[in-house]
Order: sequence, then C-alpha cells, then structure tokens
Amino acid sequence: MTDYAPDPALLARAETLVEALPYLQRYAGATFVVKYGGHAMGDADAAEDFAEDVVLLKAVGINPIVVHGGGPQIGAALKAQGIESRFVDGLRVTDAATMKVAEMVLSGQINKEIVSWIAAEGGRAVGISGKDGHLVTATKVRSEHDLGFVGEPDDVDTRLLDTLSTAGMIPVVAPVGVGADGQTYNINADTMAGAIAIATGAERLFLLTDVPGVLDKDKRLLSDLTPPKIADLKRDGTIYGGMIPKLQTCIDAVQGGVDAAVILDGRVPHAMLIEIFTKAGAGTLVRRG
Repeated sequence: MTDYAPDPALLARAETLVEALPYLQRYAGATFVVKYGGHAMGDADAAEDFAEDVVLLKAVGINPIVVHGGGPQIGAALKAQGIESRFVDGLRVTDAATMKVAEMVLSGQINKEIVSWIAAEGGRAVGISGKDGHLVTATKVRSEHDLGFVGEPDDVDTRLLDTLSTAGMIPVVAPVGVGADGQTYNINADTMAGAIAIATGAERLFLLTDVPGVLDKDKRLLSDLTPPKIADLKRDGTIYGGMIPKLQTCIDAVQGGVDAAVILDGRVPHAMLIEIFTKAGAGTLVRRG
C-alpha cells in the first residue's frame, strides 16, 4: 500500500481523458468540417486555441477540414481601396473589382494565416480554394437583385480533400469557387462548409462564429434542436436575422447525411473540444431528429 496521493489537478486531467475515451473511439477515422468565421478570428489567443484544437483532432485520428470566412477582413480591404460595400439579404454584392479584392483576402491573406497558425502548433496544413482541383464548381446565386459574382456550390469533387487527408494533411479551404465557364465566384463560407460536409460524408459540421449558439427569448442557450423545432422557433420570432441562414445550412447538412451540425462561439477557448469530447457540450447541436 502506498501513501502516494496524486496532485488533484493531474487527477482531474486524467479524468478528463477518461471522459473523452468513448468519443475518441467513436470518431476515429471520421471527417469533421469546421467553418471558422471571420468574426471568430478575434485575437492571437483565439487563433492559437483554434489551431491547437484542429491539430489535436488530426493527432487523435479525426480528419478535420477547415473552411474559413473573411467578411470583416474583406470589408476592411475594400474600404482601404475606396470600394463601397453593399449587401442584399446578408450577401455582399460582388462586382469585378470586389471579387478581385475578396479572392486576394480569402485565398491569399486569411488562408495562409490559418495555415501558419496550424503549422505553429505542429500540424501540417495545405491552403487551397474551391478553384483548386475542381473542388467546388459554382453557379451564380439566383436573386431578384443582381448580386454580381456571388455563387453557390453546384458540385463538390472531394478527390483533392481525400488525397490531402490521407496524406496526413489538414486542408484549409477558402470559399471561392469557379463556374463551368471559368468565372470566379465568392461563396458564403457557411454554405461552402455545408456543401463540403455533405460531399465528404462528414460526421460533424461545426460553424464557429461570434455568438454562443441559438438563444431562447430569455437569452438561454438552446443546446439541442431539430428541423421541426427550428421551424417553430422561426415562426414565433425566437430565431431571426443572421441566425436563420446559419441554421438552414445546418438543416441542409443533416438532411444531406451529416450526423449533426453545431453552432459554436469560436472565441471561447477550446469550445470545439468541449463540444466533441464532453457530455456537457458547448453550443447548439442540430440533428435530424
């Protein structure tokens, strides 16, 4: 018999690992698509936490695919060049000049920043856009207002993503696609992530943003939703504004075969790990029912 008593902090860490064990077993070999929103890229600490989480997922046998946004950064770049930003139903009207800036910011600046964050944490990431390897073929969004070069995924060819993941790489995807005629399109990052999640048969879709998830009218987090419940909450005004298209992406994903989609606050340290590997969860999970 020993008198050794482990440090309570070390014991707590060990218990955390034990709690995570069934989830590690369940998700081994699974694909997770993670949309990292422009508003969630708040500061250096948040970026470091996000990169650590993604590298850890890869290390434990999960295949993460990162799809990033960049709306605030595009807006700042357009303002710096004296180009006015206009929006219709939450989508940026994208003329030729705006498209050029958007692609520069998304595929150049932000994409490579995220790759460098992951590399700094010991991961191996490759930055691509939907234009690479015919990953995402896009068509122009249909709207009563002309949105210019705003597109939506028409076809997703997963071969490049499969090749990178099998080689131990973490794909980091900018939400830019190309039409059958070679035209470049700006695609909403949530929509892009949802389409990739469906095409890859992902187990989980995570939408990391700057809100805790879906809140009820008393500002309490709703942790578990289904499409019928979401329809009820839209009718009574609980869900409104920018949360509606995010939840539609979640609904499309789970109805397209993704096991569950989750809206999380990307500013909260390690929120994604809490959601995946603990019973408590950290955001709003949407499942088929």
